[in-house]
Amino acid sequence: MMSWQTILAIGSGGFIGAVLRAYLNGLISHKFPHDLPYGTLGVNLIGSFLMGILIAYFMYTTLFSLQMKFFLSTGILGALTTYSAFAIESFLLLESGSILLAFANISLNAFGTIIMAGSGFYATKFFLK
Repeated sequence: MMSWQTILAIGSGGFIGAVLRAYLNGLISHKFPHDLPYGTLGVNLIGSFLMGILIAYFMYTTLFSLQMKFFLSTGILGALTTYSAFAIESFLLLESGSILLAFANISLNAFGTIIMAGSGFYATKFFLK
């Protein structure tokens, strides 16, 4: 059972992450207008990289409390990354017949986010060792 402090940490982090997602998605989409949803891709890549950094940091340090870990990872980054938006945008691209764009979107998000999470993890591990 989660404590009320943990629930509050996740919820307040989620608020921040959701606002960041809307802001960054709009900013990226404005700077790179295209049929491919670069805003969603951008926040997924950024969020995955930051998640890699946090998880490595959590594994190699004891600086953060459990509530702070939940605030940062589940709260902020959980709300920042937009997997559900990625899923519906990919579906809509497929539905509209934009098969090539749909598969580009799926591939870039699936592989890009894994690469960014690993990059963040290993970069942080390198600097902490």
